[in-house]
Amino acid sequence: MWTRLLTPRWVLLHLLVAVLFVATFFLGYWQLTKAENGGGAVNWSYALQWPLYGFMGLWFYVRMVREELRRDPDEDAPGNSLVLYQRPRIDTTGDPELAAYNAYLAELNERALGQESSRGR
Repeated sequence: MWTRLLTPRWVLLHLLVAVLFVATFFLGYWQLTKAENGGGAVNWSYALQWPLYGFMGLWFYVRMVREELRRDPDEDAPGNSLVLYQRPRIDTTGDPELAAYNAYLAELNERALGQESSRGR
């Protein structure tokens, strides 16, 4: 279960999140030093906001990891219930002109599928 989080993609994500989390604290400290040197209210607010951004990003990342652990690893694989092709139903109860047009489209579809299947063999 936890081995899914040790793939190269996930390891890179772990490292990226760790680096960005630490970087937000350095940015907050930088803004704090600017504020202490007379930077004003904007620098004081940014000194508080940067660490909050770091915790917010960490919170979203933890949620993403939890969703990955809950996800069924085989849900992306096609199953037996997957319908690859279904013949279009032609409505013949309404307008005869529309029914003729739908029949024409169905015929074109059958020809296109016939050419694709003969190329694939």
